[in-house]
Amino acid sequence: MNPLEKINKTDLPKHIAIIMDGNGRWAKQQGEDRIFGHHEGVNSVREIVEAAAEIGIKYLTLYAFSTENWNRPKEEVDALMELLVATISLETPQLNKNGVKLEAIGNLKSLPEACYNELQESITATQHNTRLTLVLALSYSSKWELTEAVKEISKKVGSGKLKAEEISENTIAQFLCTKAYPDPELMIRTSGEHRISNFLLWQLAYAEFYFTDKLWPDFRKNDFYEAIISYQNRERRFGKTSEQLMSHKK
Repeated sequence: MNPLEKINKTDLPKHIAIIMDGNGRWAKQQGEDRIFGHHEGVNSVREIVEAAAEIGIKYLTLYAFSTENWNRPKEEVDALMELLVATISLETPQLNKNGVKLEAIGNLKSLPEACYNELQESITATQHNTRLTLVLALSYSSKWELTEAVKEISKKVGSGKLKAEEISENTIAQFLCTKAYPDPELMIRTSGEHRISNFLLWQLAYAEFYFTDKLWPDFRKNDFYEAIISYQNRERRFGKTSEQLMSHKK
């Protein structure tokens, strides 16, 4: 049976986050340089965005470039930024065709000017689409995000606009980059690594994790569907017991 046919369309995660890992290793296996892997990884992005829109996922967040990635060799970073600009420009018409709204989180001001401008143009061009919200995490790290949130909350307390005792989990959530989105229910990471690499530390508190050995350029629609099937076969208790969940369903 095709994996797509096994998916329960009434129990889809509203928000899926993906750590797209393995481009460099994939390129090395092909005897090519790392940039070749990043170029091939774009094909996987295109296919997974299309699959998410087709089956009814409402939010898809892709970890595209972390703050730590700035420490990579300059040649690779420059090539990545050029690829990002070219890809966003080329893909915008397709995003509109598929009803995909593009947004971005992270320290966007640290991006090269051409990259930032192209990103903002695409965000504006797709802002009225409602089928799927595609969120690119660019120059993003969760520790950076939480540090910025603490700074902003501290300013509110210092100015008397917020009392320290009034700070709650909801307060913190409202100062995060993702305040406009629901927390991801499913996080997928490719390439066989079993860590979350400073990605959405707060937001993934109750997410289900799915790890696959597939390198990102080899990750395709059926792999995406298999991750969703795995998610749907799990019991999400949120601290409760199985018995409590069963009695609640009755």
